[in-house]
Amino acid sequence: MAETADGSERRPDPDALLALAEQEKRGKLRVFLGAAPGVGKTYAMLARAKAAKADGCDIVVGVAETHGRAETLALLDGLESLPRRKIDYRGRALEEFDVDAALARKPRIILVDELAHTNAPDCRHPKRWQDVEELLEAEIDVWTTLNIQHLEGLADIVSRVTGVAVRETVPDLVLQNADDVILVDITPDELLQRLKEGKVYVPQMAERAIRNFFTPRNLTALRELALRRTADRVDDQMVDYLRQSAIEGPWATSERLLVCVGADRLCERVVRAGARAATALNAPWLALHVERPGEEQDPAEGRRVDEALRLAERLGGEALRVSGQDLAAETLRVARRENITQIVVGRSRAGWFARLARKSLTEELVRRSTDIAVQIITDGGAPAEPMRRVAPPHRRFWLGVAAALLSSAVAAGVAALAERWLALPDPSLIFLASVVACALGFGVASATAASIFSFLALDFLFVEPRYDISISEPREFLSLLVFLSIAMVTGTLAGRARSRSEAMRARAEAAQSLFDLSRKLASAANLDDVLWAAANHAQKALEAKSVVLLVPGDADLRIAAAWPPVDELDAGEAGAARWARDKAEPAGWRTDTLPRVRFQFHPLMTTRGVVAVAGIEPRDPSEPLSAQTERMLTAILEQTAVAVDRSLLVGESVRAAALEENERLRTTLLSSLSHDLRTPLAAIIGAVTSLRQLGEKMTAEERADLLASIEEEAGRLSRFVVNLLDMSRIESGALAPRRELVDIGDVVRGALERARKELPRLTVTASLARDLPPIRGDAHLLGQVLFNLLDNAQKYGGGSAAVYARREGGELALSVTDEGPGVKPQDLERIFEKFYRGGRVDGRKAGTGLGLSICRGLVEAMGGAIVAQSPAARRRGTRMLMRFPAAEPRGGA
Repeated sequence: MAETADGSERRPDPDALLALAEQEKRGKLRVFLGAAPGVGKTYAMLARAKAAKADGCDIVVGVAETHGRAETLALLDGLESLPRRKIDYRGRALEEFDVDAALARKPRIILVDELAHTNAPDCRHPKRWQDVEELLEAEIDVWTTLNIQHLEGLADIVSRVTGVAVRETVPDLVLQNADDVILVDITPDELLQRLKEGKVYVPQMAERAIRNFFTPRNLTALRELALRRTADRVDDQMVDYLRQSAIEGPWATSERLLVCVGADRLCERVVRAGARAATALNAPWLALHVERPGEEQDPAEGRRVDEALRLAERLGGEALRVSGQDLAAETLRVARRENITQIVVGRSRAGWFARLARKSLTEELVRRSTDIAVQIITDGGAPAEPMRRVAPPHRRFWLGVAAALLSSAVAAGVAALAERWLALPDPSLIFLASVVACALGFGVASATAASIFSFLALDFLFVEPRYDISISEPREFLSLLVFLSIAMVTGTLAGRARSRSEAMRARAEAAQSLFDLSRKLASAANLDDVLWAAANHAQKALEAKSVVLLVPGDADLRIAAAWPPVDELDAGEAGAARWARDKAEPAGWRTDTLPRVRFQFHPLMTTRGVVAVAGIEPRDPSEPLSAQTERMLTAILEQTAVAVDRSLLVGESVRAAALEENERLRTTLLSSLSHDLRTPLAAIIGAVTSLRQLGEKMTAEERADLLASIEEEAGRLSRFVVNLLDMSRIESGALAPRRELVDIGDVVRGALERARKELPRLTVTASLARDLPPIRGDAHLLGQVLFNLLDNAQKYGGGSAAVYARREGGELALSVTDEGPGVKPQDLERIFEKFYRGGRVDGRKAGTGLGLSICRGLVEAMGGAIVAQSPAARRRGTRMLMRFPAAEPRGGA
């Protein structure tokens, strides 16, 4: 432990130590970073690989793009190369890096060239850097190459500097998390000379590249970007080392950035600028989009916002959506809540009317943020975007315009009739009513159109000179302007109220939908019901096919619920589902893993890990999920995961209770066996030993007593074994009593006779009524019940018992009463449980508890019932009362 200058202890940064521990669980990534194509990245990587191979390192070549260069090809000699995966795509044979072969070979180091490469459509991952991430997760070290222009955060700068759009990019976090970055660089003159000599491209391609991309200005700019990014990476490594080693130094300030994401075309550039600023400051950052409640958003703008937020997540930021009417106030509220120190916002060139109609968010943020710095990104100097075909207005827009025209015509007709028959001096209120009607029915656009149509109709039909678009009196002109202003304001307010009402209704429907799902999940009786409820609700709420797969231990996934029904998944879909289970991240449609499959799979995460995998197949695969749909999907997944976890916990608790009960019964049984078997066996062994050793010296009477003791204890042991067998027969359902007419008097007399022989210490009295009806049952089993009750009375009933039998209505009542201390009232029902031994009021433990449990099983098997009553007489004793349905004998029975 180090000490600071003032004597206090210095401790390593916990976050730095945790990050170091996480790195130890992964493979090491070494990136050969080049300023431009042709600087020799692949050559440098292969040269180092040859040296490592010579030192005995297990190193293989996963993929190396030599582009036909002889010097590079020569370096492959002596290096093990993995075969590439062949893919047939649109009649063309493509060769791609085989991730599965690399995982199966699992070398210490593998070379994977061209990190920014885009894989063929049928590959597991769309990008090669994702293949590398999978290798690193498998603890395989990877060496790879990358050009600086392929970094996601620098793509817009490279496009602006070179005029060439970069299509293949790698997230900045890949380079940021690399363990080693080796800069491969040569001067622009040397690179141009290599191009002219044909060492980079063939002569025709080289000439075109020199004219378009490989200009001295472009190469110098790319070289500066590479040097700066490498220097930043070295600085990050030094800071990490200082934090891990608890070394004092000048630490960077704790900056935190907020990037405002709007719906304009500048949003992507703002996100990239914010990511670069955060990387330069080594600070976390947040991408925020604020939407006005009730404001209709164009689908193209919505997709633009979604793409910008996804870009922010790829660049290492956190995406957040909030809702608020005042964009600046909501942005500053989030900034202060998240301890933001800098806000990055874009400002596009707006027309004078747009600046007059509403306040600029940028200006409002600058004016209100007194304690937060604001960085403004402008669109000045940006390359002109290619002309795009303007999307035609939505069908609802034209419907609203038609409604405005129709309502204005109807208002004009009504106003004409009112003027003729009622001498209405001012028909503007009638037109105002049509504007409000359009606003409530079709929104702000329709209300604006109705205001203009009403203004023209009012001027043409009701203002002198009539039937002409002209105004003779200034006051009439002022009246028309006031009408137009009031109509537009009223229509706008009414349209906004309608939009907000629709938004509130949509939110209420979403909340009701989630409430219905939670109610269904809460009332689900078992796991299957939970999964079916979730699949059915997801299909209705998201308008997409849904499937839920369970994770049965280490076995493969199985379809547990699907709606509409899905019999099985194809190989690609099954692979995406397994990836979601194993990696705990989305896979499938529009993700980074197997994006061409039908379903998008999401893991259902709980505290125990992934408990299931849910997949959805959208109705329109060509369109991404909207933000509202994604929020609904997230809520459904979270509720389903909680419900699945709860069902699994219930099942585990039931199994745990059963295991606990089995353990209790096992312990009780062993305890009972140790007593009820050991005691008679000890008596028998002792008597036999005495007879063997002292038989000749003992009198005949003493030998007779020992033999009687052996006989009694053997009978006791036999009865215990019979009880165990009877209990096993009852629990297994193998007991099938006969249904014959039984005379209770005969059964009682037989049981008493047996008791006199086997229970000599018990005094029994019997009282049988004369009108006893027969019952239908098994005489042998009923006799066994009576004997067990008498045996119980001998042990715990004071040595005496009374048997009573009488008729009570349509039933026969048979009871055995003892004079013992009795049973606690709360234990009168529990004494019939197996191995229960706690029911005596004197606190002494009872026996095994098998006797009464067997009695209840046998009585109920014969259609009767048995209960315990205590105290029985004179505040003492216990009465075991049995009731059987009386049966009158039928002819010949």
